[in-house]
Amino acid sequence: QFKFVYSGGGLVQPGESLRLSCAASGFTLDNYAVGWFRQGPGEEREFVAGITWDGGRTIYADSVKGRFTISRDNAGMTVFLQMNNLKPEDTAVYICAALYSTVVVTGVEDYDYWGQGTQVTVSS
Repeated sequence: QFKFVYSGGGLVQPGESLRLSCAASGFTLDNYAVGWFRQGPGEEREFVAGITWDGGRTIYADSVKGRFTISRDNAGMTVFLQMNNLKPEDTAVYICAALYSTVVVTGVEDYDYWGQGTQVTVSS
């Protein structure tokens, strides 16, 4: 049973930081690329950041480049999203997804397994 366990979501003020984590439960993330996506109220799901199975390559949406950093731990079981200088437009449910591949991609339709997500709200 593929499942992700999240931590780190919450309510912050503009300019503050949050660190999200997404841990695999019931399976290993070996050989899986992982992507972070987000979905705001009434909006479509959009790609935020992705990382290859070995952490060797990362990619970002233009809207978060320079503010967000994706990483994974040495065992590869947990993926992190460090979010700095948060803006109100970053408010969304943040969701991680896994793709059994040696490459990382941005398309929602390309990912095989999805978690439920964690809420991030940026508001003064």
